[in-house]
Amino acid sequence: MLMIGVIVAGMIGAPSRYLVERAITGRRAGEWPLGTLLVNVSGSLILGVLTGLALYHAFPATPKTILGTGFCGAYTTFSAFAYETFRLADDGDTRGALGYVAASLVLPTVAAGVGLALASL
Repeated sequence: MLMIGVIVAGMIGAPSRYLVERAITGRRAGEWPLGTLLVNVSGSLILGVLTGLALYHAFPATPKTILGTGFCGAYTTFSAFAYETFRLADDGDTRGALGYVAASLVLPTVAAGVGLALASL
């Protein structure tokens, strides 16, 4: 049953990522992959909240696994981050690539901490 839950949550997470990324990219012109960054930040926030609920409020392990692994795992994307970083560098925007790497490491980590803190209330 757990595996089916993870699969279904993943089936929701992957198209959600696509829709959010496209909505952001469609509204903003520019080379910086803001859509992927927002997806990874929001996914980290969600995972932080789920983890906090499990730690501080006895949120059951099964739904945490289904939502954390299934939805968040399919929603967030490290491969797109890596590809977009190399695309920026290959296009000659080394500073942009470095900035994107820094933002992609710091912002999701902060978002996960914020989610954890929010869930501890």
